[in-house]
Amino acid sequence: MIPTFVVNRSDLRDTRWQELPPATLPPGGVRMRIEQFALTANNITYAAFGDKMGYWSFFPTGDPTTGCIPVWGFGRVGESSCPEVPVGERFYGYYPMAGEVDLQPVRCSANGFVDGAPRRRDLPAVYNRYVRCSTDPAHDPAREAEQALLRPLFTTSFLIDDFLADNGYFGAQAVLLSSASSKTAYGTAFCLARRHGTPRAVKLVGLTSPGNLAFTRGLGCYDEVLTYAQTGSLNSAMAAVYVDFSGSVATRAAVHERLGEQLRYSCSVGGTHWDELGSGKGLPGPRPTLFFAPAQAKKRIADWGAAGLQQRLGVAWHAFMVPLTDVLHPWLRVERHTGRAAIGTVYRALLDGQVDPQVGHVLSL
Repeated sequence: MIPTFVVNRSDLRDTRWQELPPATLPPGGVRMRIEQFALTANNITYAAFGDKMGYWSFFPTGDPTTGCIPVWGFGRVGESSCPEVPVGERFYGYYPMAGEVDLQPVRCSANGFVDGAPRRRDLPAVYNRYVRCSTDPAHDPAREAEQALLRPLFTTSFLIDDFLADNGYFGAQAVLLSSASSKTAYGTAFCLARRHGTPRAVKLVGLTSPGNLAFTRGLGCYDEVLTYAQTGSLNSAMAAVYVDFSGSVATRAAVHERLGEQLRYSCSVGGTHWDELGSGKGLPGPRPTLFFAPAQAKKRIADWGAAGLQQRLGVAWHAFMVPLTDVLHPWLRVERHTGRAAIGTVYRALLDGQVDPQVGHVLSL
């Protein structure tokens, strides 16, 4: 039987383990045993936007009322009827929270393959690619936890920074980031901060909870960090962009009402405050616009080529690893957990916002 962690799509606190018998492996298919995966606030965003963004479509449970939250991690081929993907090979990619998953490799190469399952053909290509660990130039066996935790998040961070710079920050002199202690937010701030000292630099202001204030200030990539209660003290004379990782309707309203027409662009990215989501209609200033990372990636592939995008992303990633893994003051501390109970515990802590922002959780069954 294959254990799978499923959630009630209308109540994310309602979870259970579903046991399914393995299906017959189709011709050309592979059965991947999921060895380890990361669980972060980003996965809560996948669940919060599961219907709107199609995240429930990747690994359907067979029941339209439940969903399986996708995660990033590593799997090993346990069975294969695809010659290009032999048993024993390991791949980094997008997996269900489960013991194993069947994939249908197409466009196989030395670097990996794409899952060609019919249900995934109309889904964003970036999520369907599985990277062969043995040939991946970015893979470091000693840093697999960091890769699972932050590589997909940092890709989004890199693309947000690139999108804002590509659009001249919409004429703004400051960028505000909510949920500033979250990994995608501080990855974005890191990328933006690398532009300090250049004509394309902007002031970076983080908004966070009181409990995460010291950690967020200690990162050193924000010029200013405020609690949500201090949103009313934002400089209303400075043109700004709001990058919303929290999804909190109350915080969004406070930012829009404080800045009004000085808010030049409002960018919705995540839902770390998943239980505070709401509409952006009727607010002063620009209407919130959902940021879709694959769209910016597609534009840059057209501009730079796939290799050019990966080269630029690789340079930024290696720079990000320096503070992230600093021996004395690391931004990230990895904690590993095994078993169903541990997975449930970490999931609930993320839902409740009770995870130390310095900790990254890597899980396995």
